[in-house]
This record gives sequence, structure tokens and C-alpha cells, in this order.
Amino acid sequence: MRVPKVYIRDTGLLHALLGISNQRDLELHPKVGASWEGYAVEEILKALRPEEAYFWATHQGAELDLLLFRRGRRIGVECKRADAPVLTPSMPVALADLRLDELRVVYPGERRYALAEQVEVMPLAELLNAK
Repeated sequence: MRVPKVYIRDTGLLHALLGISNQRDLELHPKVGASWEGYAVEEILKALRPEEAYFWATHQGAELDLLLFRRGRRIGVECKRADAPVLTPSMPVALADLRLDELRVVYPGERRYALAEQVEVMPLAELLNAK
């Protein structure tokens, strides 16, 4: 049975609920990735203002953090708190099943690079500034 995915987009609230009071505690907490993902989702939605936004998953386990419909385009977004995100098995499935125009993998790093055709790793700050 699949459980719905919940994003707590208010990271201050999330940290209070988890008893996280400082940066060190956050970095050591097992939910640091979920915290960053919720923050990234909130900032992306505020900056890009898509017409529609969804979480997507299949019964086989493929997932996509955000499926955005914006200006007639289908944009996939994966949020990864990693130094160098890599192509996951879910990404080609999402590209094909959802007929995405592009898939962006956002991360807290500084370098932009391609992972595959139509799949690009991009710093979150750059995506937020591009709008």
C-alpha cells in the first residue's frame, strides 16, 4: 500500500515539530533531506507560479517531486540534497510516462550539468532566479 507523500513546506514549522533548534542539529537530523526538499518545493512554487503542480508516483515505485504545468509546458522537478545528483531509474520513466518537455534536478550546489537528454542538474538558486 502506498502512503501519500506530504511536504511540510514551512521549514520553520517542521523544525519546531522535530525539536530542531540550530543548524548543527538540522545537519545531524535524519530528516534533513526532507527539510531541504520541502524548502525547495516551496521556493520553486513561489518563484515559478505554475498553473498546476503535482507530486507523481507509480505503483512500481517511480516518483517525481514536482510535475509542473507552466505556459503550455510539462516540467518535471526532482529535489536532491546531494553534492552531485545522478540519474535515477525514476527519471526516464517520468520523462516517458508524463511526456515531459524537460526535467530539472535541483540541488544546493553551484554547478549546472546535463545528466541525460532533457535532464539537467541545476542549482536551486539558479532556477529561482531564472523564473
